[in-house]
Amino acid sequence: MRINQEFSDHACLARLQQDDIRAFDQLFDLYAPALCRFVHWHLKSHADAEDAVQECFLKLWERRMFLDENIVFKAYLYKSAYHAVLNQLRQQRYWVFEECGEETLIEEASPGQILEYQELEHFYQTAIAQLPPRRREIFALNRQQGLSHARIAQELNISVKCVENQMTHALKFLKLYFQAHGMSLGLALIALFNYG
Repeated sequence: MRINQEFSDHACLARLQQDDIRAFDQLFDLYAPALCRFVHWHLKSHADAEDAVQECFLKLWERRMFLDENIVFKAYLYKSAYHAVLNQLRQQRYWVFEECGEETLIEEASPGQILEYQELEHFYQTAIAQLPPRRREIFALNRQQGLSHARIAQELNISVKCVENQMTHALKFLKLYFQAHGMSLGLALIALFNYG
């Protein structure tokens, strides 16, 4: 069943809390394909991606009675998927840093999703450019090159505490920047993880 224009997060939550399985199915149909692409991009496994996304929706159903009335399901589900990816990678004891080719995005995403992705990328890069140079360098070494705080401290000949402080300030600025421009914290986390 397609989501119609009158389908809102608030109305959906009310239906979920009345055990309306059709509302749950609508959410699944709306977000599961994109979530699978998001998780697969990081885990490089269709089976793991499907399992992680199913787990996200299962947790959503189990917690439906306790969800905030102002929930934004897209942000909630992406944040849940983000944590599922982190947990899976921690279990595997390694991080995957391979870039997703642009042709992959074009093959798997609709034109609207590609445009949304490109706009988010531009917005993210604009925010990053506003960080002070040293903070931007530390952020890039951590989020884009995957270096640990200790390794960054060693490379730049500064203390680990200094690296931690710079990362804290960078993340705080980026989250506030996203929120100030009308974007949810969940979308900010997606952007930060996609480019990290």
